[in-house]
Amino acid sequence: MQYFGQKYCIIFGRSLQSEHIFDGCYFYTKKRKEDDFMATAKKLPSGSWRCLVYSHTENIRQKDGTVKKKRIYESFTCDDPTARGKRKCEQIAAEWAANKDAGVTVENITLGVAYDRYIESKNKTLSPATIREYKRQRERNLPTLMPLKLKDITCDMIQIAINEEASGKSPKTVRNIHGLLSAVLGVYRPDLQLNTTLPKKVRPELYIPSDEEIKKLIEYVKNDEMEIPILLAAFGPMRRGEICALDSSDIKDGVVHVSKSMVLDSERNWVIKSPKSYSGDRYIRFPDFVLSKLSKNGRITSLNPSMITDRFRDILKRTGIPHFRFHDLRHYCASVQHAIGIPDAYIMQRGGWGSDRVLKEVYRHAMVDKTSDMDARANDYFENMQHGMQHEIKKAQ
Repeated sequence: MQYFGQKYCIIFGRSLQSEHIFDGCYFYTKKRKEDDFMATAKKLPSGSWRCLVYSHTENIRQKDGTVKKKRIYESFTCDDPTARGKRKCEQIAAEWAANKDAGVTVENITLGVAYDRYIESKNKTLSPATIREYKRQRERNLPTLMPLKLKDITCDMIQIAINEEASGKSPKTVRNIHGLLSAVLGVYRPDLQLNTTLPKKVRPELYIPSDEEIKKLIEYVKNDEMEIPILLAAFGPMRRGEICALDSSDIKDGVVHVSKSMVLDSERNWVIKSPKSYSGDRYIRFPDFVLSKLSKNGRITSLNPSMITDRFRDILKRTGIPHFRFHDLRHYCASVQHAIGIPDAYIMQRGGWGSDRVLKEVYRHAMVDKTSDMDARANDYFENMQHGMQHEIKKAQ
């Protein structure tokens, strides 16, 4: 708790209103009352933590005309199943209790303030890029809801606001907006059960460069600053941020250790951080013709991810190659490995994919390109089988 610039902590103990000071924090011991009880988080069957904090007492009229008092509790949950999640759940509950005593309940804050608190609570655990995106959403999205008090927001209001967002944004963007809104309300309005109708998911269109296009690219960027990024993406496959963060110290005995990435922080500065997932930390053994290019001391490239994107776009224009994303070079690498029979588990490990969702899209795209060939091979087999059957019939006659 913090009032008037001073920190206060309450300890249930021996004497009433006895004051102690430790390290700039004022501690008061007071006799424990039922309503002063600081709730302990309990683990739910789902693995989440939940804290119940006393809010107020309501008079409930019974059928026989009598009035029965009912204690009302506020519920606070945290999806993190670890001890850290338990502490966070108890912290949120304690903050609500402190605000309640000060006359500032969670219901009286606006959605915008709830967003600010939620983002601040995630600042140490989420990546800088994710925090930046959350702040961008806070500033640009759901303008009709942000000024409203949490207690006044209804599911109908949320549906209307989401419909407005959907009028000019992709289904994926709208779903991301709703996802953050749902997370914020899950902490500060857990009683509000959302049933929002969202835009239908659209299957992403992937582009997989051909061998001829890759050869043309490599020939064009030979000895250029974009040569190494393209080689690492097409034959790794490595992401832009991973390439920009790669250092000569990460390469030992012909093996590249991918253990960090370059991303924009909330202040739009490029910073080096660890991978966003466990699968992103991996080792890749590149072909010799790629390793021979990685002899530079220090950072392998002086480019940042944005510079790679801009230069890659210009290269495609100058070479006359149809436009595709730099990231699609990773899909090329995955499709080649799949075509030559490399197991999916290895492809996922080498590319740093945590699930096979992207691989399935890559394979689906590859199958579309080869449909005519596969149809011809299947039909040839069926035709030969039919001819064999006719031949057997004639022999039997």
